[in-house]
Amino acid sequence: MDELTELTAQLVEIDSVNPALVPGGNGERELALFVAEWCERHGLEVELFGDERPSVVATRRGSGGGRSLLLNAHLDTVGVAGMAAPYEARVESGRLYGRGAYDMKGALAVILVAASGIHGLRGDVIVTAVADEELASIGTEAALRHVHADAAIVPEPTDLKLAVAHRGFVGFELETHGVAAHGSRPDLGVDAIVKMGHVLVGIERLDERLQAGPRHPLTGTGSVHASLIEGGQELSSFPARCLLTGERRTIPGETAAGVERELRELAGEATLRIIASRDPYEAPVEHPFVELVARVAGARKLVGAPFWTDAALIAGAGIPTVLYGPAGEGAHAEVEWVDLASLERVREVIDRTAAEWCA
Repeated sequence: MDELTELTAQLVEIDSVNPALVPGGNGERELALFVAEWCERHGLEVELFGDERPSVVATRRGSGGGRSLLLNAHLDTVGVAGMAAPYEARVESGRLYGRGAYDMKGALAVILVAASGIHGLRGDVIVTAVADEELASIGTEAALRHVHADAAIVPEPTDLKLAVAHRGFVGFELETHGVAAHGSRPDLGVDAIVKMGHVLVGIERLDERLQAGPRHPLTGTGSVHASLIEGGQELSSFPARCLLTGERRTIPGETAAGVERELRELAGEATLRIIASRDPYEAPVEHPFVELVARVAGARKLVGAPFWTDAALIAGAGIPTVLYGPAGEGAHAEVEWVDLASLERVREVIDRTAAEWCA
């Protein structure tokens, strides 16, 4: 087994389920300690930050005077419900199976191997292996307080396509209010669930308008959907409250403030709460770093990603950032695998990019 495949397997075999996403999840600490120790053994300068949910910064120092390159990957995974053997890394027909193989421990292995093998450059190559990307991105937010770089690659799974944009999101709650009463007393009761029906119709109509509206050339249209709903206390009572949780996906040019205005318009008497938001991301395609990675990767066209990533935070910190990662399937699914040949290709692109950018 080659070094990259072996390291990917070792990473997959360490449970790092996000504990804020899945109650009781193992968290990132065990994996972060493994990554830190691996980097130290391979001659990188290592800093570990965060207590119970640590992240790692590992740096291959250049000789000085060159531009720096940041390589960012997350340590955490989603849960493993329904998976037969999530932590038994299995290689079959050029694929490595297991939770996180595709999203994104294979790519984490790539940037570790790439950084450890780089020598003779003037600029620094900086690896950030971060906690909590799958929920609140506390790792990358903290990392950006520790490091700055002249450019960044986030090797999230893009199937060897060069992505320079992705959607953002706004998570929200809408709550309708009724009056609890015995089911036989409609003169006293007010049905909060029925009130929510009007809100759901408004969400459906907003989604129709969004998907028929302006399209971003790389990320498509915005969208909105209802995710969770709960209400009522028993069969024979009028429900006093109904709570809906939903998500509005945004495209470059849209803002959380604009989304809040949309939702208030459809909410009527319902109470609106914004519970989370992240901006969309778009890189300037004419930037020299984007042009460099496109040339090295042989990218005939640039694409957008439908999902959100920490690239938006890195770009928001003023660091030109692109997404370029491996092929595979099963992110957040019951069967997950990464294509091993694509990992080698991502490593090659990172090696060549660093050699030119950090020279």
